[in-house]
Amino acid sequence: METKKQNKQPLADRMRPETLNDFLGQDEIVGQGKLLREAISQDKIPSMIFWGPPGSGKTTLALIIAGQTRADFIRFSAVTSGLKDLREVIKKAKTNEWQSKRTVLFIDEIHRWNKTQQDALLPHVENGLITLIGATTENPSFEVRGALLSRCRVFVLKQLTNGQIASILQRAIKDKDRGLADLNLQIENDVLSKIAQMSNGDPRIGLNVLEYASSISRKITFAIVKEAFQKSYLLYDKDGDEHYNIISALHKSMRGGDANAALYWLSRMLEAGEDPLYIARRLIRFASEDIGLANSKALEQAVAAFTACHYIGPPECNVILAQVVVYNSLCKKSNELYIAYGKAKKDVEDFGNLPVPLHIRNAPTKLMKDLGYGKDYKYSPNYNYQEQQEYFPEQLKGRKYLKF
Repeated sequence: METKKQNKQPLADRMRPETLNDFLGQDEIVGQGKLLREAISQDKIPSMIFWGPPGSGKTTLALIIAGQTRADFIRFSAVTSGLKDLREVIKKAKTNEWQSKRTVLFIDEIHRWNKTQQDALLPHVENGLITLIGATTENPSFEVRGALLSRCRVFVLKQLTNGQIASILQRAIKDKDRGLADLNLQIENDVLSKIAQMSNGDPRIGLNVLEYASSISRKITFAIVKEAFQKSYLLYDKDGDEHYNIISALHKSMRGGDANAALYWLSRMLEAGEDPLYIARRLIRFASEDIGLANSKALEQAVAAFTACHYIGPPECNVILAQVVVYNSLCKKSNELYIAYGKAKKDVEDFGNLPVPLHIRNAPTKLMKDLGYGKDYKYSPNYNYQEQQEYFPEQLKGRKYLKF
């Protein structure tokens, strides 16, 4: 048997739970009496997708199932595996079927599979040849094909609490076989709690930091922990759900007039390395969509912030964005322009390319004048801007998009 000294696995892998009794969190899904727990214990799992943030236990649950099922459990990552690998799995699954054995296929990061790959898998999930377990950090309603998604149960895993992560860290410190018990580590409870807090719901981060800190000193202080973390604890995928969640939170906080919350969400983005120009562009949009004519200077502020960010870059530009975020939050709001444009857009969609009335068409040539272009047009300055004249196409005469 391999000894612990010979085992070169990272602590986070060594401490991965092997049974549901050791699995912390997700009681709403695999707690006592829950249907999925019963299905796992009876080896009758359906095709399903685990959706949750990093470290919530998606892969661990799949591996626990692998340890308990009598089926042929096959695992691969959507990042490194493609159609060729899937064809081998299907071939193996057909052999299993002839031997009255089920095949369970676990695809990690299934959102990275493209349409062709997912379509190739679909009929085999549909006919029951393969029981699929997919894991994803991205919203499956956007990333997984509808036909495939409709044949799977989706289980939403939640971010682990600080208390749960602290328990996992304590378990690692005390475990003699897989953990760090032989090191006799000295660590205060408040330092352990800080590691849990900075792990951002992902116990692997905390375990990696704990392992690194233990390689430096048997007495683990907050200074050592801070060095180990640096900024790695800030979860922010610029191409994933969290990106859109946080920009949405910033937008809604400004709309609701909560400048303090808006500053918090701004800081979350900037400190995690978001492009300041992306945020500045969103602030320009906000200035017209949510403030509009209630304060036209908001747009000037936002455009000026974009220019300033372009000139000086981060981190110096962060305070400039903060100024506009607070300004936008405190401004009087009006979405009348946004609503009015939506009404105009709908008329365009409903009525198509209506002809421009002849009297407001330009007539640069004699032919156009002969055809009536510009005829009877009333030049506004000649009427002190009080002329009575129709500017809409005939079918939309008298339309009102704005309240004033």
